[in-house]
Amino acid sequence: MNKTAFLHLDVHTEYSLGDSIVRVKELAEAAKLMLMPAVAITDQSNLYGGIKFIRACTDNGVKPLLGVDVEVKEENGIPQGRLILLCRNNSGYRHVCELLTNAYTHDADSTKVAIGFSELSKGCDDLIAISPSIDGAIGKLIRSGKSDQAKTIADKYSQMFPEAFYLEITRTNRRGEGEHESQILQLASEQRIPLVAGNAVRFLNHDDFTGHDIRVCIHEGNVLQDPRRVRRYTDQQYFKDQLEMTALFDDVPSALKNTLEIAKRCNVFLEMGKTHMPTYPTVTHKSEDEILKEAIDTGLKHRFEQHAIKETDHGHYKKRLHTELETIVQMGFSGYFLIVADFVEWAKEHDIPVGPGRGSGAGSLAAYSLGITSLDPIRYGLLFERFLNPERVSLPDFDIDFCMYGRDRVIEYVSQKYGRDRVAQIITYNTLAARAVVRDVGRVMSQPYGFCDTLAKMIPFEVGMTLDKALDQDEGLKERYTKDPDVTQLIDNARLLEGIPRNAGKHAGGLVIAPGPITHYTPLYQEPGMSQPVTQFDKDDLEAIGLVKFDFLGLRTLTVIDRAVKNINRKRSEVGLELIDIEQLALDDQKVYSLICTGYTTGLFQLESRGMQELIQRLRPDHFDELIALVALFRPGPLQSGMVDDFISRKHGHEEVRYPHPTLIEILMPTYGVILYQEQVMEIARVLSGYTLGSADLLRRAMGKKKPAEMREQRQSFVDGATERHVDRENATYIFDLIEKFAGYGFNKSHSAAYALLSYQTAWLKTHYPSEFLAACMSADMEHTDKLVVLVSEAKRMGISLLTPDINQSNHEFKVDEDGSIRYGLGAIKGLGERAIESLLGERLTQGEFSDLHTLCRRVDQHRVNKKVFEGLIMSGSLDCLGSTRATLWAKLPRTIELVYQMAEDRSSGQNDMFGLESSAVNGDLAVSVPDWSPRKALENERQALGLYLSGHPIDHVHDELDTLITGSISETPPTPERRIYLAGLGSALRIFSNKRGETAAFFSLHDGSAYADVTVSSDLFQHVRNIIETSEILLVEGLCSLDDRTGQLRLKAEQIKTLRQIREAGLTRLVVLPDIMGNIESQIVDLQAVLDNFRPGPTTICVEYCNTKGDKAAINLGSDWTVQVDEEMIEQLIAIFGSGSLRYTYDKSRFRDPLDLVSSRAA
Repeated sequence: MNKTAFLHLDVHTEYSLGDSIVRVKELAEAAKLMLMPAVAITDQSNLYGGIKFIRACTDNGVKPLLGVDVEVKEENGIPQGRLILLCRNNSGYRHVCELLTNAYTHDADSTKVAIGFSELSKGCDDLIAISPSIDGAIGKLIRSGKSDQAKTIADKYSQMFPEAFYLEITRTNRRGEGEHESQILQLASEQRIPLVAGNAVRFLNHDDFTGHDIRVCIHEGNVLQDPRRVRRYTDQQYFKDQLEMTALFDDVPSALKNTLEIAKRCNVFLEMGKTHMPTYPTVTHKSEDEILKEAIDTGLKHRFEQHAIKETDHGHYKKRLHTELETIVQMGFSGYFLIVADFVEWAKEHDIPVGPGRGSGAGSLAAYSLGITSLDPIRYGLLFERFLNPERVSLPDFDIDFCMYGRDRVIEYVSQKYGRDRVAQIITYNTLAARAVVRDVGRVMSQPYGFCDTLAKMIPFEVGMTLDKALDQDEGLKERYTKDPDVTQLIDNARLLEGIPRNAGKHAGGLVIAPGPITHYTPLYQEPGMSQPVTQFDKDDLEAIGLVKFDFLGLRTLTVIDRAVKNINRKRSEVGLELIDIEQLALDDQKVYSLICTGYTTGLFQLESRGMQELIQRLRPDHFDELIALVALFRPGPLQSGMVDDFISRKHGHEEVRYPHPTLIEILMPTYGVILYQEQVMEIARVLSGYTLGSADLLRRAMGKKKPAEMREQRQSFVDGATERHVDRENATYIFDLIEKFAGYGFNKSHSAAYALLSYQTAWLKTHYPSEFLAACMSADMEHTDKLVVLVSEAKRMGISLLTPDINQSNHEFKVDEDGSIRYGLGAIKGLGERAIESLLGERLTQGEFSDLHTLCRRVDQHRVNKKVFEGLIMSGSLDCLGSTRATLWAKLPRTIELVYQMAEDRSSGQNDMFGLESSAVNGDLAVSVPDWSPRKALENERQALGLYLSGHPIDHVHDELDTLITGSISETPPTPERRIYLAGLGSALRIFSNKRGETAAFFSLHDGSAYADVTVSSDLFQHVRNIIETSEILLVEGLCSLDDRTGQLRLKAEQIKTLRQIREAGLTRLVVLPDIMGNIESQIVDLQAVLDNFRPGPTTICVEYCNTKGDKAAINLGSDWTVQVDEEMIEQLIAIFGSGSLRYTYDKSRFRDPLDLVSSRAA
């Protein structure tokens, strides 16, 4: 078909969240393939995908028609029906932006987004309106039998949109379409309203219907097989080609033709690439350029006064600053620098910690002078041209780190100062990522939770992971996909939806400031609970239309440093010592580097990961430049290219330091002749070949992109420039090849240096004030139990005492006592909540400590502190200080709460006893006598409340049983190489990776309360045991041991892993019970019988071994009728009867040391 006969004007994309699975890029490609010169998007109440759509259409030579499908409401607020609005021009686009913004922001707490008639009418001349078939107001009225009202609405729209209102007809087999069409044709004829054909497109291909149905169910919380769910879509709502649509509507040719006429009338042209720089408000008549010059001159003088810069170097600094200022002014970025400097200064003045800088912005001396960054760029060889290059015009981009608790205050300040109508945060979209989409699709397909969860956990937890990558990397997943039809169907359906937006949210720190009302550029979005609206375009689309983004990033490390320093300084001030200024630390403290080199880097910024610890052990940095290098080297490129090995060998004198040319010695000396930083590539080009730093930056970028034609030109320029400076041509070519090889791996030194400073500061705090530092780390991660576990273990390793939470001693956060011990924070107890903790601490502060449970319950706000809160306090040990056991407190809690509540009711109604006194029953603590919890139960309750074991370890309660099964405790087991050992403990810190053969293997940590062991799990074994490693069950691991040179910990190459429960089931053949001869033997035997009755039958025989006071022994083997299935509960009951140490275990080890293929999968 050469002549265009039809164009789609009713298309919802993936950004109509939950309603469509049409991907924007694929839509444009489909339109091109079907020879459609134009196509529209009309997403539900948003323009989220608008810019992506325009760019995709432009790339495919298709005209983009920008529109939106909105809900229109009557003046009384009642929803009337949907209306498609297409933008005829840029004014129409701005009107739609304002309509959507008002709909979301005027009633931000409403769950319904609708536009009133009065709002709609204000810019009608620039819009085309289409009543969307059965979904429009007219269609709904017709289906409801209200034809007269339908005519009234049609007439109203016709007047509102003169010669620009259309009635859509669709033939998708949806219920009500036939009735609607017959009446709409009549209405169109009577009122002379033109028709337009549509297909209400919700998916691209006919075969995508099932995937779309699943997406709808995910959004609505339904399952596919639910007979009660409403089915609003049909398999005909796909992106039909022109032949299909002309055949479908051959009886209404005008409806087809009108799609072309509408497309001709819609002409929105958004100028891409033009920057809309915000203006800096000022009360003076000075220009932004003048204000900036004064500010940076003043700032540099302040740096001079701090003695941070040698006096002999002042001239050099002034010259560079002058050059930078010229570039900033020339590029029109003065206002940008002033705005950033303004909110950074405000944050510092209001005690909000600000980071030293990150990214290439740290290379600007102007930024350093203004206080935006904290690192001297000249001292550390950082280049301004890496940030702003006059030969490569691009927007400046300062990423500013703030304390995570102060960032929102800075954003609020910016909104107030620069105008709420010009400032907005940036939207982001949570997508149906690989793991999530498997779980969601499985639920919709009615697959059991365990089935879906197991599959999801087989997908490696990595950034950018996809289902296709997971199938390539994980042998177990691939095998199940190949052999299990249910898995195949689930994953194939998940692939259809993977990566599609799930919902809209707020970018972690992105903010835009526009030079005028922001709705001239982008509509805004706000949902219930959002304090401020966000743009409907994401950060990439905002950059495309020229709005300037500012990054306000919340960095936890700044919070940690700030808390630690404040606590340290509070104690130092109490004893009259000078306060610490973390910004003025000397960076040459050898104690700090010694700590880093131990590899015990838990809590240290950027240095915590296992791989980084291994690199530290090899490199052993001993000064700050090497710390900068360390941060830069720990990336896949340098690690795999041999760059790291060269650096380390040369540093330690194992290899000669070589320089490709004498003129490059000064540039490459800090990195032992290795080209590590992008700045070094630029300096080499400048010194050796006469490049300007601007053109050297272009060379760096060209090398990163590896475009052959561009590289040929750069090679010629580089070699020619070098030979002009008397460098041998052959050597110049060699040097170019060398920097070309490493340029792809080179790192931005500005970023590395700024982050290395934070690494040093955290290491300094851990070296000199370990308790305060770790307490601050714990307080910052109170909500992340997995991180708390690591920090608690580190504190114990360092010999720092950890005290359980205490209602009379603990604060919300972790705190350091006078003896250096760390007191657990109430905020780390699960389920307490901010309001409850505020009530508890506020009452303690004003009225003193709590003496008993009744007093506690009576004094606190019962609306904030409920029964669940009290239970958490008891289980965590926070109420141990009240003098009762945890079991006693638990037993009397319900009655105490009831009495206190009644007491409050009586007081409020004025009811006392006949003498005017309160009842004595509620004046004191209740007397209750119950047996205390067993140690195992107390520990398990503690784990439930805190998320970790604090006062003990589960293995403490099974030592007698494990004695016959394991080599010994981890701390007492010597790491003799290749020795076969058996260890027990809990698994944690599971790390999954692909081995050299592409198979999925793993590491994990095994801990038994005495120490940790690193366990390596092969691919074959991992497929069998992956679901038992990070459970709360005790594991027994058999394997060959060695010593981890990095950590000094025991390392174990696992050959078999089982849970203690599996071991009992498979191999516990005999259990010997030793009665307490000092107790009532007859009573003990009766109790024994009662316990055994509950656990019959089973594989384990019972023997009662009696020993009298004279030492005479008798063993009675109970018969086969008394064989039992032993588990934790039974053992606990027997110990309660006979006492600790009263059980002996006999195992047949041949039963559970089975081949790998016999490992029980039931443990999962």
